Amino acid sequence: MQKKLIVWLLPILFGWQVVDSTEIPFELTAQEEYELTQTVYDQYFQTIPQNPNVFQTESIYSDVNLTQVSGQIKPNQDFSITGVAINERKELVYQLDNTHYILASKQLLFDDTIVTESTVEQTYWLKQGFTVLSSPISNQAKELKTDLRAYQAITISKIATTAIGDFAYISDKGWISLKDLSEKDNRMEAVQALLSSNYSKNNIGIYVKDLTTETEAGVNQDKIFYSASIAKLPILYYVQEQLNAGQVALNTTVKYTAESISFNGAYKVSGSGSLSKTPDNKDYTIEELINKTAKESDNVASNLLSYYIANKFDDDFFQVTTAVTGRKWDMVSRETSAQVAGKMMEALYEQNGYVIESLLSTQFDNQRISQDIPVPVAHKIGDADDVKHDVAIVYAESPFVLSIFTDKSSYDEITQIANDIYGILK
Repeated sequence: MQKKLIVWLLPILFGWQVVDSTEIPFELTAQEEYELTQTVYDQYFQTIPQNPNVFQTESIYSDVNLTQVSGQIKPNQDFSITGVAINERKELVYQLDNTHYILASKQLLFDDTIVTESTVEQTYWLKQGFTVLSSPISNQAKELKTDLRAYQAITISKIATTAIGDFAYISDKGWISLKDLSEKDNRMEAVQALLSSNYSKNNIGIYVKDLTTETEAGVNQDKIFYSASIAKLPILYYVQEQLNAGQVALNTTVKYTAESISFNGAYKVSGSGSLSKTPDNKDYTIEELINKTAKESDNVASNLLSYYIANKFDDDFFQVTTAVTGRKWDMVSRETSAQVAGKMMEALYEQNGYVIESLLSTQFDNQRISQDIPVPVAHKIGDADDVKHDVAIVYAESPFVLSIFTDKSSYDEITQIANDIYGILK
């Protein structure tokens, strides 16, 4: 039979004529009444579906008027249409190969075929719970096993549109619904899920930021900790700002005196670092002091920079440093959060100056964040009693900030956190 329902889907145009009131009124046939009911056309098919399917389980009937239920059709069940009829209710009905009937409604049925297909080359990211299929056509599709994983970047080569949606083709893998793909890098969702499930502990604060997408994740990122030597980051940032402004140069020298280590907010001269623990009245260049602060976490070097360049933490120092973190970092109590520290490290990265270069190679690269990560890591560690911290820029393909604050934890746990996050964002 012909596929196109041409005659009875087109409205019949009746010519008007004057008739005598005594004439017997004419009666329209069911088909004529159907043809005149133009308002219902959109819900019916105008051609018989080549590959019919149902959106959900639907009843089928043994009579054309759809009054006697005789069974069901389930999604992706094989069936065909052998005829078309109009019932007494003026409904368009399909006759099935088993002599049963179903309403020919687009709300129940769809033609399970590819409507359009285009060649593309686009990058997407897989969402959680995606399914790889052998075909975009529902009743021909089988679920495939692949090595693809959620949040992975993939390249699609084709997009096919069907009645139930759009599907993307991954070469040598299969078809995936576009609903299961993200046009934006969604890996930070995986990071957040990891942190929430594995590291949501009261003694840990973690802040992560992808510097390309500017997406963030964290747990207890606003929790306040004693920051120990992490508080040297705003000092280094302010020094770099003065270098960039031409107020000082790397070869500028300052003298190591008693006054330069005894101001309010100065670090105790004990601890790591190679500079003398007692004032020697020698001159040291800004370059040397940056390196000793960044690479050795030298308290004396940090004090000299704070005394001479940061002017013992004057108003300008706090104005400049607070502008990049959004929160004042008290240089006496040294209390702050993993997020504030992470934002300061991001600011150092954006300066792209001598300081960030110095932080790329330190005496502490064999521990904490940088221990196992195979790409460059610019980081600053901080220890004091039970607190152990590390804040870094990880130079993955898309660089990211990783700030980890801990209390009564271990270097190994910091390393594990870093490895888990890098495994997602590498």
